Amino acid sequence: MTHPRYGDDPEPCDRSPAGPLYVPVRPGPSGYAARLFRTPLGDRTAVGFTAERRLTAALGPGQAWIRLAEPALRALTAPLGVTTVTVDPQFTAPVPLPATPVTADFRAVRTA
Repeated sequence: MTHPRYGDDPEPCDRSPAGPLYVPVRPGPSGYAARLFRTPLGDRTAVGFTAERRLTAALGPGQAWIRLAEPALRALTAPLGVTTVTVDPQFTAPVPLPATPVTADFRAVRTA
C-alpha cells in the first residue's frame, strides 16, 4: 500500500520534526525559561518559530529567544504536562466589542 504524499494527505502518517526553532523565553529565578502559551481552547502549548522574523512579527522585537530543536522543546516542557508544540502560530488580538448604548426602559408589568 502506498501512502499519499504529504501535500495530499491532511494527516501525514509520520510527524517530521520541525528542526531548530526560535523559542520565546522569559527570565526566571534560575535563568531563562521557555514561555508557554494557551491554544484558543485553553490548553497549554509550547511555541516555536521557524524564523527569527516570524517570532519578532508575532511577539515584538524585544522578545528574548533561544534556539532549540523540536524534540528538545518537547522534552523540556513534558515534565510540566505540556505535550503540544505549536510551530509558527499566528496570534490575534481580541476583537473589541462595539459599545452598545444601554437604555433603561423599565415599565411595570401587570399580571392578572
